[in-house]
Amino acid sequence: MLKIMRNMIDLYLETLPVLQRAFHVLENKIEKPAFVKHGTYYVFRYQNQTIQAAVIQKLARLISGLQASLLLLQGGFVQELGAIFRTLDEFNEDIIFLCQAIRTGELTGLHQEYLKSFYQEEFDLPDNPLLSEQKRPTISRRRIHAAIANIPESETNPSDTKEIHRTLSQTFSGYVHAASGHIMEMYGGDPPRYYLAGMINTPLIASCTENIFHYFYRGLMSVMFVAGSFGEQKLLQDLYAFRDYFEKKSGRTEWEHPEKMIKKMKDKKA
Repeated sequence: MLKIMRNMIDLYLETLPVLQRAFHVLENKIEKPAFVKHGTYYVFRYQNQTIQAAVIQKLARLISGLQASLLLLQGGFVQELGAIFRTLDEFNEDIIFLCQAIRTGELTGLHQEYLKSFYQEEFDLPDNPLLSEQKRPTISRRRIHAAIANIPESETNPSDTKEIHRTLSQTFSGYVHAASGHIMEMYGGDPPRYYLAGMINTPLIASCTENIFHYFYRGLMSVMFVAGSFGEQKLLQDLYAFRDYFEKKSGRTEWEHPEKMIKKMKDKKA
């Protein structure tokens, strides 16, 4: 088991530079952020608040989050890793949601609403946060899930797709908000105690290593989705080749159709 875990971690470490190189190719497709005055100080901002720039920013957080997940895994910080998983779920969803508008050329009302919220500054009075309005509109995650579920190329029906995204969101939200049931995963051993400095050498590490596979694979697919949306066909083909390599190295070359898998889950519940 330990050898398998080490091999998987080595594969994840091999994947990160691939994602980073792809990011820099995609980043160069749009204008660079400008160093602009914001109150009495200067910050980097995209002067043209485009949907493509939003995708690049989400992709930056996705790749950074994947690297952070490995550091947390290697330190045994299961609770914090769960919180990172929750953010990665949203980044992947946002990238798919935004790229669909780029692919189709159709910027819906929801996309426009999302971008307005995304680009809004945290404080309308940057030099006086206390007196700022701080009225950032929140876009319901359910609306994003519904938009993704209605993408025609989806391999599952819209109802099941929305339920999958909702379940993923709920699964890891307890780590973000520190729900009791999630916190109690930190308690155990002989004699029982709270693990306050990571949970290395506990059974949870194996399951976390398995979970990270799904996030690296989905992250790779998200980068591929962006490459296709940005018209980077050469990069997309290179990523396809790496995806094949990733699948072979991880022993995941055969995939069950999503609808069949969902049916099994429903039958099991019944």
